[in-house]
Amino acid sequence: MRFEQKPLNELEQRIGYTFTDKTIVTEALTHSSYYNEMKAKGEKITFNERLEFLGDSVLSIVVSSYLFEKYRNKQEGDLTKIRAAVVCEKALSKFAAEIELGEYMYLGHGEIKGNGRNRPSITADAFEALIAAIYLDSGETFDAVSRFVLPFIEKEIVHIAETGVFIDYKTALQQIVQQASGERLEYAVTGESGPDHDKHFEVEARLNSNVIGRGKGKTKRAAEQMAAKEALILFGEVHE
Repeated sequence: MRFEQKPLNELEQRIGYTFTDKTIVTEALTHSSYYNEMKAKGEKITFNERLEFLGDSVLSIVVSSYLFEKYRNKQEGDLTKIRAAVVCEKALSKFAAEIELGEYMYLGHGEIKGNGRNRPSITADAFEALIAAIYLDSGETFDAVSRFVLPFIEKEIVHIAETGVFIDYKTALQQIVQQASGERLEYAVTGESGPDHDKHFEVEARLNSNVIGRGKGKTKRAAEQMAAKEALILFGEVHE
């Protein structure tokens, strides 16, 4: 077998998009290591670096537009932080893993042996290149890209809100409490449910034993973040 990646039609089924121009998606899935191997053999192909560049910009526009419309009460600084969190390499490689993107890539033998199909830097770049391929193949409109990428983005934003990656509510609350000497802030787990693989926690934020916020989450940290957020809303420091 010449190539060791899964067939393209499987990827098209996974992402819900069928390419008219198969060469452009092939380019999106071609890593520079494979390009270098083919070049050494005298074969001329293209790899995904240019598409990655375009995909980065297309993704930024789609996400920016979504955040602008979805979160009308948030300021530019907040929107920028959310966007940065959902388009970073860590997030993009996670999206790529969900569709097993690495399994469809053209990689050099060295990268294959070095577990390149699962390397975040490779799969994140390929995810951006795939976005560009969809954008170009669909006539340079954002509709098809939005249908593909927004489900990932929406889910990641929920995760960010739960874990406090975007705003560390606990730290913000602690800083306010520390302004007055003698104040004691603590978090108490008041409820726990669900099996081990799908736990749900309920937490209270207490200031001098008085409840100032309640929160729920899939981890204790996430529940604490939500309790701290409720407390900050109570203090008028954060808007819902």
